[in-house]
Amino acid sequence: MTRTEPVGVLIRRWRERRGRSQLDLSTSTDVSTRHLSFVETGRANPSRAMIERLCEELDVPLRERNALYLAAGFAPVHRESAFVDLGAVRAAVAAVLAGHEPNPALAVDVRWELLAANGAMAAFLSGVPEALRTPPVNVLRATLHPDGLSGRIRNLAQWRAHVLRRVRRQLDRTAAEGLADLLAELESYPVPAGTAAGAGTGPGEDLVVPLRLATEYGELALFYATTVFGSPRDVTLDEISIETFFPADAATADLLRAMASAGAPASAGAPASATPEPAAPPPVTPLRPGTRRAARPAGTAHG
Repeated sequence: MTRTEPVGVLIRRWRERRGRSQLDLSTSTDVSTRHLSFVETGRANPSRAMIERLCEELDVPLRERNALYLAAGFAPVHRESAFVDLGAVRAAVAAVLAGHEPNPALAVDVRWELLAANGAMAAFLSGVPEALRTPPVNVLRATLHPDGLSGRIRNLAQWRAHVLRRVRRQLDRTAAEGLADLLAELESYPVPAGTAAGAGTGPGEDLVVPLRLATEYGELALFYATTVFGSPRDVTLDEISIETFFPADAATADLLRAMASAGAPASAGAPASATPEPAAPPPVTPLRPGTRRAARPAGTAHG
């Protein structure tokens, strides 16, 4: 989203993105329809309080709220911390990841760049070439790239379709910078043979789309839940999601426990940022400045 556009244009764009009429929005925010119209057309300037009310009602991400404040001539309200500086929040992420062992879990930002992961997540990164493991690691690129995990995903057509749908929904909701380019890149990867829409026949596939991943220990069937932090005030925190994977069948649960007991190699070339020492908080991929729980679709391996 262009940051130099007038504030009225940005407000109108978010209103239309959310499918709201001027009358509906003005009624729910206690702003007159006439005044809202004047703001959108540039004939009036919104106050800081009006911007806050509109953003709350339209569920505008914090990064984009700052853009609205700037466009209206105000200082940004929401700071943007590095992930390593999030203190208790980073500790909470580390606790969730460590507590989810022996099941895989990772934290990503809004562009699907890896922030932290638990030891079990190393299994996902086995065999991924160095070019795809250079920080910042993009989890979706590493998953769907022809040289990445895609060759080991047994239901690649089905999983790819699911991931692309999720990224499209995420782009529509957040308008996050860089996400459209990532989506275009993912869509450009070769389409695998097989029907993406075909219903699965494995256990639990009438409930969720599983990720079926081949490993040297056997095939894993996994589904995931997405966790985000409630009531964030920091831009970075607003953009973090934690992806926790669960076994979709008993065989996968047994395999994950066996892999953990055997110390499944972080060999497989998993980057240091993805294979923390058990006693330490999961390490972090450097993040450029820049929990509600839902079992909703996401991407490796996100929402």
